[in-house]
Amino acid sequence: MSDFGRLLTAMVTPFNAEFEIDYEKTEELIEHLIKTGTDTIVVGGSTGEPASLSMDEKLRLFKFAVERAQGRVKIIAGTGTNDTRSSIRLTRKAQQTGIDGVLLVAPYYNKPSQEGLYQHFKSIAANTDLPVVLYNIPGRSAVNISTETLLRLSRIENITAIKEASGDLSKVGYLIENVPPGFKIYSGDDSLALPILSIGGYGVISVASHIAGSEIKGLITAYLKGRVKEAAETHRQLLPIFEGLFIAANPSPVKFALSEHGINVGTVRLPLVSLTEGEAKHITEIMGQLKEVGRGISR
Repeated sequence: MSDFGRLLTAMVTPFNAEFEIDYEKTEELIEHLIKTGTDTIVVGGSTGEPASLSMDEKLRLFKFAVERAQGRVKIIAGTGTNDTRSSIRLTRKAQQTGIDGVLLVAPYYNKPSQEGLYQHFKSIAANTDLPVVLYNIPGRSAVNISTETLLRLSRIENITAIKEASGDLSKVGYLIENVPPGFKIYSGDDSLALPILSIGGYGVISVASHIAGSEIKGLITAYLKGRVKEAAETHRQLLPIFEGLFIAANPSPVKFALSEHGINVGTVRLPLVSLTEGEAKHITEIMGQLKEVGRGISR
């Protein structure tokens, strides 16, 4: 089984003033994420605006991330779409860029049955020898991969993990109890990272780690070393950041937060829009609070 570490970042896609991918800022962002504790970078996941990227843009971005990471962190490519054949084509091409794994989101819009979901993921996994991370996010895909379907999929050899963003802790607990040894459960929500760790989950695929990577890594380390009270305190301190970054559609808030953090990754492509004045003010306020977090964290 592959190990992508405990803290994975679902990276934003930087754009320039013409809304083209800004590779200079992408390199700067990759370096920032590595320095602040990210173990694996997910490129072209939901936070990377994949629905607004062409296949050629995705493939160039995957290759660029691999080249700049230089093996210091692993790179997972978001190759899932709502069309199985397109997902297979993208996954095959992505593998040639040197990525370490793929992230497959539940097919959005067309609302497949549970059997359709199973066959979709099974078919894509059969067309790559890379590790596959499933991504269950019913809030965006309009379909929830059931516990039973996930357990069936977990028995496929190269399906090695899931990013679970349904918010259902009972489901997560049942999965942890019943998946094969080595299959990893990642929280897809920053605010549930510690609760999921506490019931046996492995880590988090994070948005907030763009601006609070060191603090989140400290939280995870504290918990794993038995400093539960410290981890819980950090979790509570970070909650305003976790929640504030979803005051508007992701990734508009985190892109603005990065600019406040000194890394200007541009804004979002339509149909997403920039933050309102009130939303921007709220992000600025929580960024101020971030300075007070983590001072008591032991590394």
